[in-house]
This record gives sequence, C-alpha cells and structure tokens, in this order.
Amino acid sequence: MLLAVDVGNTQTHMGVFSAAELIAQWRTRTERARTADELALTFRQLLSMNDLSFPTHIEGVVISSVVPTLTAALREMVERYFGFTPVVIEPGTRTGMPILIDNPGELGADRICNSVAAFALAGGPLIVIDFGTATTFDAIGERGEYLGGAIAPGVEVSADALSQAAARLPRVELVSPRSVIGKSTIESVRSGVLLGAAAMVDGMVDRIRTEMKGEPQVAATGGLAPLVLEHCTTKSRFEPTLTLTGLRILYERNV
Repeated sequence: MLLAVDVGNTQTHMGVFSAAELIAQWRTRTERARTADELALTFRQLLSMNDLSFPTHIEGVVISSVVPTLTAALREMVERYFGFTPVVIEPGTRTGMPILIDNPGELGADRICNSVAAFALAGGPLIVIDFGTATTFDAIGERGEYLGGAIAPGVEVSADALSQAAARLPRVELVSPRSVIGKSTIESVRSGVLLGAAAMVDGMVDRIRTEMKGEPQVAATGGLAPLVLEHCTTKSRFEPTLTLTGLRILYERNV
C-alpha cells in the first residue's frame, strides 16, 4: 500500500492507496515545528484507526510539501520508522508534464500534483482551481503541458486579514450569506468574502480562457471549494482528493 502525504500551509492531508483505490484519508493541522518522532506517533495512531501499521502494510510513501522544515522531518520519519526512502515531489522529479514557465523549479509541489491528476482524469485543455490557504489557478494545455497560472489570497486568509485590519469588523463563520445585500455587519462580511471569491473565480476563469486554445474544462479541489463553487456561474468538476491522486500518479512514475 502507498501512503500519500500533502503538507499545506494550514492543513496536512494524508491518504492510503491500495493500488488506485483510496481506502483511508485524514486531515490534521499543519504544525511546522514537529519532529520526526512526533510525526511518527501521529501517523501510527492514524493508521491504527483503519487497522493499518508501518511495517505490515505501507510499502511506499510519497510526499508533497510547501513547508521545508516538515519536508525534512517527514523524510527522517519515513527512513527511520518505515525503513525506506520516500519519494518527495520537488525539482527533478519525473512528472510526465512539460512545465512551460520561466522557472519550473519554483512551481509548488501541490500545484504539480493537482495538474497531473486533473489531466489524467479529464484531459486537456483544463483550468485547475485549488481553494486552500491561497486560491490557485493552473492552466493545462491540450497535450498536457503546464502553461502557468495565478495565485490569489484564499477565502480564509481574506476573512482573517479583514478582521485584523479593521477593528470593528469581526471574524465570521464562513457560511453562505442569505443575500448579496447584507442586513448586518456579519452578513455583509460573508457576502463580500464568499460572493466576492465566487465573482473572482468566474472573472479569472473567463480571463484565463481568453488566453488558452480550445474550450478548457474546469476542475476544482480544496476544502472550501464547495462553499464558493455553489455561488459561481462557472461549471466545474469538483475533485476533493485531487492532490492525493496526483501524488499516487507521480509515485508510480518515479518508482
């Protein structure tokens, strides 16, 4: 079985694959200072919840990480407790996807995983949107080449920044507003943050499409994707485990 680990700035998403089937998955808060031993304890507990263990079931580990300190700790954990070297998605990893940007080495591992998985699932041309700490847009050509993309503040980042910068604006729960025109401060913030994010997504997709050949489909992932997508006019395919699927595909291309 394969253990796939996607370390984001806010959350870490993990899953276990048996061949191509995702049989278990978990999310934890990303804590940048955790040691290899602390990580091993967490993974042991999570695996045991599904009657899985390090030595008996896990034959490979693949890691995507945007937090360098945790990347190093995860490498150490896998080598010490699993007994082999993990596949880490980084510059030089075989992706099977031409990266047509000025500096391919600066492209985030999670965006590579998303792009590879989305193209494998839907073909191209394609626009991939990930609703995470940042909201990212990635453009994939008809033949599976990575063309570039855009990065915007994530929905939660925008809400946090608003409450921190404006003394009288509260941090609100991110649920759909009753209407665009809010009748209270809380409803107004929800409208601006969520419906504003939806309008941004529609606008960005339209602008990206004008620069791409063909009629690109749209694939979306990320925990807050459903909350924003329900207010978008853009038709999209929601894939909640897109990054983990990309990790599995990239592992198979490198081992």
